[in-house]
Amino acid sequence: MKRISVLALALMMVVTSVFAQGTKEDASAKGQTELTVLNYIDMSEPNSANEVKLIWDKFNAENPDIKVIREDLFNEPFHQKTEAYVASGKVPDVLYMWPSGRSTSLHTTKSVKDLMPFLEKDGLVSSYNPATLTPQFAGFLGELPNGITTTHMLYVNTKVLKDNGLTMPKSYNEMKAMVKPLKAKGIDLIAMDNMDAWVMQSCLFSMVVGRFGGTDWYGQLASGKISFTDPWFINSLSLIDDMYKSGMINRNSLSSPYGSSRGSFAAGKAAFYIDGDWSTASFQTDMTTGQALLSPAVQASDIELVVLPEITGEVIHNSNSGVVGTGWGMSANIPAGSAKEEAAWRLIKFLEGEYAQTYRLSIGASFPSNLKVDVAKVVKERNLEPLVAKRADYYKNFNTITPVIDGVLAGDVYNVINTGLQEIGLGSKTPAMVAQNVQKAWQTWKANQ
Repeated sequence: MKRISVLALALMMVVTSVFAQGTKEDASAKGQTELTVLNYIDMSEPNSANEVKLIWDKFNAENPDIKVIREDLFNEPFHQKTEAYVASGKVPDVLYMWPSGRSTSLHTTKSVKDLMPFLEKDGLVSSYNPATLTPQFAGFLGELPNGITTTHMLYVNTKVLKDNGLTMPKSYNEMKAMVKPLKAKGIDLIAMDNMDAWVMQSCLFSMVVGRFGGTDWYGQLASGKISFTDPWFINSLSLIDDMYKSGMINRNSLSSPYGSSRGSFAAGKAAFYIDGDWSTASFQTDMTTGQALLSPAVQASDIELVVLPEITGEVIHNSNSGVVGTGWGMSANIPAGSAKEEAAWRLIKFLEGEYAQTYRLSIGASFPSNLKVDVAKVVKERNLEPLVAKRADYYKNFNTITPVIDGVLAGDVYNVINTGLQEIGLGSKTPAMVAQNVQKAWQTWKANQ
């Protein structure tokens, strides 16, 4: 994976600093409070331009006393820039975050504030799903989440199955048996993009680990009752190995950038597609262009949202992997009680308020953590696309949730898992070898605590 050099990151920081200084003087002259914001957005995705207009421009219009200086980044460049900010001690005033995983350093260095006192002061605790307000990686509420995220979603193109004399598989083995007849027609079984190492771990492997390890696998691991070299973990790795070896997932997916195979699935070149629940937004209609990867008619008739079917040897069935969703945090550098703190909290409340969360629901980006959003009412009144309703049913049907690996393990451990999964995909490491490497990383991490 290509990395941004230290020099390049330093130059990025300098440019940002110079730009911010100029805007700060402009904001001061207008009597505004300036907020620097690090935003996570893929401008190539449907509705991204619309989001700028309907979210950010709306906030600016309603809050003329606040000057927002927004920096838009996506995927690895976003995470690399975040780490650079943490290392410099100059975290933006408001920034997009994860509850753990890729935002671990923000939590452990206490670069962000605990948001629970802000919620309590404004009487907003009861306005959010209690499950989304639990303490995060470092024991406090570092970010106010959009909702609960399930990281594994299996899209099914039922028309592709039907056209090839196939039906919805009831087991993993039935699904694997489809490789040969579909390959004969030039159709892939599963489309997936595994160049970015986190994808396999988050969108498939975490779910598989839960199937073999159970809902409490992390608790048992942390208490020393099980280890990564035990059958539950080796069997999980072996399943991924089998998926590559059998052709269920093509090895060339390891050179496929995240999101790039959505188009081929939509075009019927694969029977299944694996991603996280957030990806439904990518298939829906772009409000700006009127274009969609899957038309509403196709969404209704040909697409189903499920999870990987029953696997021989699993200890729980139809489970999924999930974690508290992403959201917004506030820099710990902002002085308590200051005008900047008030402005930052006002922005976070807006970004996780009823209006913004209703918008995200309407485009399929996330299901709300804010209890003021009436999902059924919004779906009906706005005549939302079929994938929104199917996503709601998906949550009802697959509600046994197990931990996401990078949501409970430290980077020193989950990065070894990520790399190991890619090595299994390349055929350069066996499941047993990867398990040994992960156990060693786990023991080393524990020893250093």
